[in-house]
Amino acid sequence: MQLPASGGLPVQLLASCFNYTSATYKYYWLLSIIQAVENHQTTIDKKVLFARMLANAWYTVNYFRVSFGKQDLIQESIRLISAHENISIYESRETVFQRLYTSQLPATVRQLRHFNTNVPHWFMSPWFPRMTGESDAQAKERIYRQSQQFEHGCLYALYTDHIELNPGWRPYIIENARLLKDFCYWNLALFLQARNPNVPDIMNKIIKPSFRSPLTTQRNHYWNIVLNELGSTECIYTQKRLTAQDYALEHFIPYSFVAHDQIWNLVPADPSFNSRKSNKLPDLDQYFEPFYRLQQTAFEIVSQQMPKNKLLQDYYTIFPDLDTRLDKQQFRNLLQPMIVIASFNGFEFMNHHHHPTYE
Repeated sequence: MQLPASGGLPVQLLASCFNYTSATYKYYWLLSIIQAVENHQTTIDKKVLFARMLANAWYTVNYFRVSFGKQDLIQESIRLISAHENISIYESRETVFQRLYTSQLPATVRQLRHFNTNVPHWFMSPWFPRMTGESDAQAKERIYRQSQQFEHGCLYALYTDHIELNPGWRPYIIENARLLKDFCYWNLALFLQARNPNVPDIMNKIIKPSFRSPLTTQRNHYWNIVLNELGSTECIYTQKRLTAQDYALEHFIPYSFVAHDQIWNLVPADPSFNSRKSNKLPDLDQYFEPFYRLQQTAFEIVSQQMPKNKLLQDYYTIFPDLDTRLDKQQFRNLLQPMIVIASFNGFEFMNHHHHPTYE
């Protein structure tokens, strides 16, 4: 992904800031600077930027459980702060930012301050490469000193508790803010995908969606047809009888892992159980058999009554050679590794079942 050129600005140095990256902080640091500039700030408190970094990553870490890597400071800080601050996973990014920025809890203040050790000056490496024989402390002191003269057209000047945006960069950031944020997200997605090769839809797990799509279509145009035909069916979890007038539609493998609403992962469930299950994983040994039977029955009913129903296409994404039956072993073989990977990423099992293993 290319950044637009601008006469006089070393855009190529900004574009190279993600070339050698072993953690996520550079992506979230630049993203936070862009957001601060959009809020008309040019002298920016470092604590504002550190709080924004964590607020930007909050949902990805806490809800989608995407792994940033074992050594990643942002992921570790969010987990430590989450244990002390009573902040809901579902809070807006701005609310999380305000809570972190204004927090007086020593643990939170300490975590935010910790980013000052390396983040602000090492981000500037493209403008100020390390000199031969230079220690970390010497490099840091030099980068602070030279940045305050905006040498090499650097993005900002570094001070103890704030940064000062280079005035030459402000119009460029304002004009290209959307593209610059996309540049951050694109590179972040590539970085995270490499560390989560089997986790689906990483790009859509980086930004908290403004709203979750209601399952109205899947309910009205698929499962209601099935339940009206059957009269009722049994909840695969609680055995309660469900009718078209009284059921919840739930993701068998949590939405927060799959990040989609495809029909093959949705089943009617007891409404009270659905709210308790939350984003927990089902034990396939216990629940796959009834899940499969209900899916197969539903597929047969809708195929016969409405063969052109668009929702049937969801099955063809996982069964390219699908005829009249969902292949049972193939279905289980699809779900099993997804559940294993989700469990390794920190998703818990219903009733705290053991981690599954490959069969």
